Amino acid sequence: MKYVLLFSLCWVTASFFSQQKYWVFLADKDGVEFDPYTYFDAKAIERRIKNDIPICHESDKPLKTDYYTAVSHLSDTVTGHSRWFNAMACILTEEQCQEVSALSFVKEVVPMMSTAFMAEEFKFGDLKNGEKLLLKEQTKWLGADVFREKEITGNGVRICIIDAGFPSVDYADEFEHLRGNIKGTWDFHKNRSDVYRFNNHGAAVLSCVGGTTEDGVDIGMATGSEYLLARTELIFKEGLSEEEDWLMAVEWADKNGADIINSSLGYTTSLYFKEDMDGETALISRAANMAARKGILVVNAAGNDGDGYWKYIGAPADADSVLTVGGINPWTGIHTSFSSYGPTADMRMKPNVSAFGHVIAANGKGKLSETQGTSFASPLMAGYAACVMEMYPDLKVMEIYQMIEASSHLYPYFDYAHGFGIPNASRLGKAQIESQEVLNYRYEGDSIVVSINPDHFRLNDEVVINYHSRFLLDKAPKYLHIPDAFISDDSSPKKALPNYVYYHTEENGVLDEYALVAPRQMDVIKLAVNDHVGKVLRVWYDDEMLEVVISMPEEGEQEEDSNETKVNEQEVND
Repeated sequence: MKYVLLFSLCWVTASFFSQQKYWVFLADKDGVEFDPYTYFDAKAIERRIKNDIPICHESDKPLKTDYYTAVSHLSDTVTGHSRWFNAMACILTEEQCQEVSALSFVKEVVPMMSTAFMAEEFKFGDLKNGEKLLLKEQTKWLGADVFREKEITGNGVRICIIDAGFPSVDYADEFEHLRGNIKGTWDFHKNRSDVYRFNNHGAAVLSCVGGTTEDGVDIGMATGSEYLLARTELIFKEGLSEEEDWLMAVEWADKNGADIINSSLGYTTSLYFKEDMDGETALISRAANMAARKGILVVNAAGNDGDGYWKYIGAPADADSVLTVGGINPWTGIHTSFSSYGPTADMRMKPNVSAFGHVIAANGKGKLSETQGTSFASPLMAGYAACVMEMYPDLKVMEIYQMIEASSHLYPYFDYAHGFGIPNASRLGKAQIESQEVLNYRYEGDSIVVSINPDHFRLNDEVVINYHSRFLLDKAPKYLHIPDAFISDDSSPKKALPNYVYYHTEENGVLDEYALVAPRQMDVIKLAVNDHVGKVLRVWYDDEMLEVVISMPEEGEQEEDSNETKVNEQEVND
C-alpha cells in the first residue's frame, strides 16, 4: 500500500513551497543486471562466502535507471541513494513530494531524520601519572596481554571507522604504523577522498581501535588491522547530520570489504521517540541489521544519555544484531553514570558488553589526551573484536558476536547497565569446570536469603553501589561513592574487577530490578517472597551465577540451604 508521510510536528507550520529532505522508496529492481565481482572488493566476496551469504543479492543491485531518472526530474536535488533499501535521498517541496508519491513505482516517501552524534571534549596537557596508568589499563582490562603473547593484532581484519573527521592521522606518530594499512577513505559531505581534517573525534576513535604511543604503548588492540575511514558527521553544526550519510557509509564499507564497522552514532532526538528504539523503526537500525546479515560485525556506542533526560540507548544501538557497548568507570569498575541504559523499547537486553568509557586517546593535534564517552568504549571493543576474528578466522560473524558476549566477566548474568560485562581474551573459549558452590540460598520466614560460601567471601566495606528498577530509573540515584569526572590525574584506575555482588529479578523475560552490593557479610541479599513469587532471581559473585525461581516455601523448607542452579562463567563459555 502506498502512503506519504508529509508532516510531523516539526513541520506543521512549514509553507507549501518549503524544501525538505525525503527518502523516496522504490518498488522493485526488475530487470536490473549486476556483476558482484566487478562491484565488490575481493574481501567483500570472501566475507560473503565465509558467512554463507549470497554473492549476488537483490539488495546489492543498483537502482533501476528509469525509476531513478523519473524521480530526479521531479526533484530539486538527489543527494544520494541506497541500494539496500532501494531508495533515493531527495530534496523536495511539498508539491514535488506529492508528484513523486503519485508515481506508480514509488512505494512511499518519508522525511529524512537528523542524527545526533556523540561528541566529547578532550582534556589537554601532558599526561599525569594517573592518566599514564589509565592508558595501560584501558586495553589490559580486555586481555590485551593474552593477545600480545599470541602475536594477535587484528591482522587480516578490515575495520571501517564512521566518524566526523580524522585530522593528524596522515602525520601523527600514533598512526604511523597504520598509514600503510588504510585501504580507502571517503568524505560523504564533500564527495572526495580527503578525510584528514575537520573534527578530531574520528582520530581519537581510530587511536582507540589500533593506535600506539611514541614509546610503543598500545592505545587500542587492532594495531595490525586494515582500515577504511568514512567521514559522515558534521559536529560543528550542533552535532547533527542526515541518516543518509551514515547509511551510504555503511554500504560503502560493505562494498570495500569491511569485516567490522565502528560507529559513534546515537539517535535519540527529533522525530523518533523512546518507544521507537525497538531495532526496527529507525532506518539506521534496519541498516545496521542489514550489515550484519551481510557478514559485518557492527559495533556501536550505547550513548551518553544515562544521566540526562533520555537515559536509554538510541538508534542504531537498539538493533538486534549490533554489538552495543556501554561505558565503565575505570575508578569504580562499574557502569559510568553517563552511559545509556537498556533495554530496547521492545524489552531486549542492551547494551551487550562494556569497556572503559574514560580513556586516553590521540586528540587530533599530535598529542594524547584524556577524554570520556561511550564512543571510546566502542572502538576499544572494535579492536578487541578484530583480535578475536584473527584468533578464530573460520567463525561466522554472529559466532564472533556470541563469543565476545560469552567472554564477558559477568556472563551469563546480565543487566541493563553493563550487559554481560567486560570481555577479556583470557575467557575466550574456556572449557567447562565444576561449580565452586560460591552462592547458596535459603527461605527464612517470609524472605529468600542469598549467602556467600565462607571460602569465597571477601569483605568489601564500600556502600551499596547502585540500584535500578525499570519502573524507577528516572528517579533512582546513580552512584553514591565516587563522581564521574576527570580524576585520573591523581587517582589510578582499578587493577582488577571490583568485589561486588550483582543481582537481578526477571519476570516474563524482563528485568524488574537490578542491583550491585558490596558484600559486608555472608548474607548479601534478602528479598520478600510475596513481592517476587514466580520471578527468576539471578545472583553473580566471584565468577559464578546462582539462578532460582522464587516460590512460596513449603513447610519444612525454611532455613534449609539450597543450590538450585549455579552456573560458572567458564561453563557457559565453552
